[in-house]
Amino acid sequence: MNARVKLALAMAATSLMPAVALAEGEAAHVGGNGLVGLAAGLVVGLAALGGATAQGKAVSSSVESIGRNPGAAGKLFTPMILGLVFIETLVIFSFVVALQLISRV
Repeated sequence: MNARVKLALAMAATSLMPAVALAEGEAAHVGGNGLVGLAAGLVVGLAALGGATAQGKAVSSSVESIGRNPGAAGKLFTPMILGLVFIETLVIFSFVVALQLISRV
């Protein structure tokens, strides 16, 4: 299984889990809140995995570029930090979604 298929499966699971958890409706009255907890855990876990992978790749590319052209370090630093901030913001948003899911339990 190549990397694109794995990425597509991870994105599908991340986008579908909150929908499954929020659609359980009647099962919540019976006491079946396990899917909400599962969805919250998967949302945070997959977001952290994707965020860490993206941050590692971004820093690796920036350091490699600086190693090839040390004079460009000043020009690469600010865009790299902005990219890391944007990546981390997505992880924090997923944490907020997980907290909202947990509040439903």
